[in-house]
Amino acid sequence: QVTSLQGVSVRSLSTSAPHEHPEHGRLVYKGNLAKAVLGVRFFSYSTSIFNLFMVPYIMLKTGIGFDSLLIQAAFYGLIGFFTFVTPVTLHVLTKGYVIRLYYKEEVDTYTAITYNAILAEKATVFHQKDVKIPDITKMFTTFYAKTKSMLVNPMLFPNPQDYNHLMGYDKSFYFNFEEEKEDSEIK
Repeated sequence: QVTSLQGVSVRSLSTSAPHEHPEHGRLVYKGNLAKAVLGVRFFSYSTSIFNLFMVPYIMLKTGIGFDSLLIQAAFYGLIGFFTFVTPVTLHVLTKGYVIRLYYKEEVDTYTAITYNAILAEKATVFHQKDVKIPDITKMFTTFYAKTKSMLVNPMLFPNPQDYNHLMGYDKSFYFNFEEEKEDSEIK
């Protein structure tokens, strides 16, 4: 779409409403911690890379060393442990945090946007029937999409019906009394 304002052409690359995505559908959820998650993980990665390059340099330049090879191995192992464990732990804890969630009503599919290990956005497409709610409440899991854990904040859904549909709360509940009676007789 190109418009002209007093001889200056202005080009708009957006062809849809701000809450619509042509490929994924309608935006139904936007996580409020997306920038914080990205910032913390980026900071952790950058400090780990800094450690990888600077610790050996500092050790060589300052002459700090240990006579025992065993103590040297333990020291470098400890530095290496914290260099790699922190970013891996942060990735494991935040990999399921949903940045944005789109819903395509025509095919009843959701697209969850999360961050992958290299901090790029990753799209996971799933149907509502693939959503499983964990039996026991887990700290970083609201639901499973197929086998992948996802974390959303129910309070951030602008329309509560979108959350209810995602979780399957809008489906009618069926309880078979005959099956329950047979189960109690078996016990």
